[in-house]
Amino acid sequence: MTSDDHSSPDPAADRGDDLATTPGAPAADAPDGVRAQGLEDVPADARDRHRALAEEVRAHQFRYYVLDAPTISDGEFDALLRELQSLEDAHPGLATPDSPTQQVGGTFSTEFTAVDHLERMLSLDNAFDEDGLRAWFERVGKEVGDAARFLCELKVDGLAINLLYERGRLVRALTRGDGRTGEDVTLNLRTLRDVPEVLAGTDEWPVPELVEVRGEVYFAVEDFLELNAKLVEAGLPPFANPRNTAAGSLRQKDPKVTASRRLRMVCHGIGKRAGFELERQSDAYAALRAWGLPTSEHTAVVATFDEVWARVAHWGEHRHDAAHEIDGLVVKVDEVPLQRRLGSTSRAPRWAIAFKYPPEEATTTLLDIGVQVGRTGRVTPFAIMEPVKVAGSTVARATLHNASEVKRKGVLIGDRIVIRKAGDVIPEVLGPVVDVRPADAREFVMPASCPECGHALRPMKEGDVDIRCPNAEGCPAQLRERLAYLASRSALDIEVLGYEGAAALASSEVYGNEADLFDLTAEDLLRVDLFRNQDGALVTNGAKLLENLEAAKSQPLWRVLVALSIRHVGPTAARALAVEFGGVQAILDAEEADLAAAGGVGPTIAVAVREWARTPWRQEVVRRWAAAGVRMVDERDTTIPRNLEGLSIVVTGTLADFSRDEAKDSILVRGGKAVGSVSKKTAFVVVGDNPGGKADKAAQLKVPVLDEAGFRVLLERGPEAAAAVAVVGAPEEVAPVEGAPVEGVPVKGAEVAARSGEGTGESASTTEGTAGESAPTDGSAGGESAPTGGSVVQGEGSATE
Repeated sequence: MTSDDHSSPDPAADRGDDLATTPGAPAADAPDGVRAQGLEDVPADARDRHRALAEEVRAHQFRYYVLDAPTISDGEFDALLRELQSLEDAHPGLATPDSPTQQVGGTFSTEFTAVDHLERMLSLDNAFDEDGLRAWFERVGKEVGDAARFLCELKVDGLAINLLYERGRLVRALTRGDGRTGEDVTLNLRTLRDVPEVLAGTDEWPVPELVEVRGEVYFAVEDFLELNAKLVEAGLPPFANPRNTAAGSLRQKDPKVTASRRLRMVCHGIGKRAGFELERQSDAYAALRAWGLPTSEHTAVVATFDEVWARVAHWGEHRHDAAHEIDGLVVKVDEVPLQRRLGSTSRAPRWAIAFKYPPEEATTTLLDIGVQVGRTGRVTPFAIMEPVKVAGSTVARATLHNASEVKRKGVLIGDRIVIRKAGDVIPEVLGPVVDVRPADAREFVMPASCPECGHALRPMKEGDVDIRCPNAEGCPAQLRERLAYLASRSALDIEVLGYEGAAALASSEVYGNEADLFDLTAEDLLRVDLFRNQDGALVTNGAKLLENLEAAKSQPLWRVLVALSIRHVGPTAARALAVEFGGVQAILDAEEADLAAAGGVGPTIAVAVREWARTPWRQEVVRRWAAAGVRMVDERDTTIPRNLEGLSIVVTGTLADFSRDEAKDSILVRGGKAVGSVSKKTAFVVVGDNPGGKADKAAQLKVPVLDEAGFRVLLERGPEAAAAVAVVGAPEEVAPVEGAPVEGVPVKGAEVAARSGEGTGESASTTEGTAGESAPTDGSAGGESAPTGGSVVQGEGSATE
């Protein structure tokens, strides 16, 4: 439901007329072949549904645009609007001028002065899949031929703003409102550091006599998280999302509050203007930059649908790599004369469209709150919800982390709640929609005893927010979760032992704990129903399990360490311990200070290792595994130089001659750190085929980048030799200007040497996030979480993204 604003060069829009002016007249964009239809021709049930839908949409628009307090997600709003549009497509007589489909969605608040825009701010039509975007592309081609080129830009999830500059000075700032009239927020807008009071100018783009500048005010994700952290520290509830927070922050009665919020603005188009003309939409970006206004670097002009779709796909995968939240990609015909030919409807230009990514937030009903016991005993509450589609999948459960988090978020059983799911991340409850809270909503009470074994729950130490079941040896849930985890790809990679098999084995009489694992025989498995067929013989997976267990005995030491389920010891920390100490017994016998001193370990992990090693039944696991032939020692190759000592190195993408584990091991055995995220402390980023956002981040931070051949140079000859073949530069995907260089320049050895000293501060407890091993929480991947614009440069209306 983000506000989209784009100009319309359509003559009717220039006059300020609506395209459809007579009730019951056909919509301007009625499909070909559909005869004119009056309201009397529309079935009564369709009229009733349309009336109810229109009222519901208007109510949600008011809550969103005026109150900054929506009660449904953007995706749910889009679905309502699509249903309304479908009704009007089937019955054109319903598309009256006052229908929400024929109007720009916002309105203005009475708390601020209402002021008319000099040029209307229109909305955008949306596409939600490849077919919808292709249909728009083909319609444009049918009207203007192959001459069109297309400007692609990110759709910033923010609040649409219209700035008015006269003789180079900022005189007014308005919200979009209903497209014709907005709210005067000039005093608050002046507190944004991004927005100049006086425009600059160049010979090519001198300061104009008059210009309306269109853009979005937004919260950078980093600033939003910092603001929420301060609120929580002060005992106040956090904000739900950056977009609504930005809108509310800009519309404060006290500009000092706005000034404290670190709002930013990105400009993407031009409305009313005097003293200059533009031939292309992309010229607007050049002019805005020349005047000193903030613009996006992530734009490109392309010619074909395949190129457009490639950018849609790229940013769909990397949407979280942007500094701000985005909810789509805007595509515009670049040539202004072609925009004029295409025109607009009463609410949106025909020459632009917004491709909307699947919503990552949704609202649903919290039916109950359950608890799950994880492999290290952590007891985690999780939301049981009415199933809802979010981020492309249907979810019915979401994590709530711990009892303190449930209280902090203020959710009650029975509430309507907002959930968020980004990519493969486990869905998370953001908070309740308090305005529609039912009278019978009730508080969640954390159980006092383990739901699986009955032991009293308690925090591990004073001040812990997590509570745990202390019965690590005998709790059925912990046995089951640990067995499933040690069989996972992150640990021993026992292919045929999935969660169902782990649950069946862990609950059987032949399995007491991990000590029994490598002593299992075919006779033992025949006593487990899952591994025995109707004839009483061992099933195929039973025989394969025995083969997998035999193969697992030869796994490298770091995998064995992960399989032992020592708190906080995931793949990165396990590799560091294996390289430093060489064997399980040496690790368990080491002093806490020696463990903490190992690169990539630190004090938190050292304490966890020592606590684990002092437990007799865990010592028995190690003894029995060693007796069964499990590899408990790594023979270190002393001929390999430790030439990467202290360097933090990221590997991203697929390498031809190295698996991901082999690449990491090659770094660790040379004294380096194989880290998972790119920062200014990173010495090198190794890029293979199909790299993710880490390659873009390296370019932004000017971190040296190596291809696979350069990686070999780094391993064999060290960082100075690698520096000579490393490059620093902007990747093609984010090149802002046609013809801008994409290749970088060689990095000097001194720069890399300087980075080597910066890398020493990274530790496993801060780089294991994807494996769920951050020191404070145990992490989800270890089974510890809930189950699972543009604007026209011509004409009377312009549009926001």
